[in-house]
Amino acid sequence: MDMTPILIVLIIFSAITAIIFGPSYLKSREKREIQETVRHAIDKGQALPPELIDAMTRDVASKLPSRTRDLRRGVIWLASGLGIAAFSVLSDMGWDNGNDWHEIGSGLLGLAAIPATIGLAFIVLSFFNPNKE
Repeated sequence: MDMTPILIVLIIFSAITAIIFGPSYLKSREKREIQETVRHAIDKGQALPPELIDAMTRDVASKLPSRTRDLRRGVIWLASGLGIAAFSVLSDMGWDNGNDWHEIGSGLLGLAAIPATIGLAFIVLSFFNPNKE
């Protein structure tokens, strides 16, 4: 039995997994090492510089939801939904002897409603979000 096709599929999926999970693993390892260093400094009685504390909290503050970020996400999701809907309409467009369209729309229009609805939800959330950027 030839194992080449199985190895090729295994290598492809392993590469995809490494690309997706590799950066998050490396980032979590880096955070863990920084926390260990800070913990050792505190145990030895050293004062932490304000720059270090600011650098450690900057990442947390940048991930808080804000109006601008919600609005940006909403516009991107809405545009994705509209793009899928436009593709659906244009790909289903048929000409009946060059005179008229027939049967515009398909299941792809229903699929396009999902990202469009998510986009509208983000846009509505942007109006209710008290955090300004």
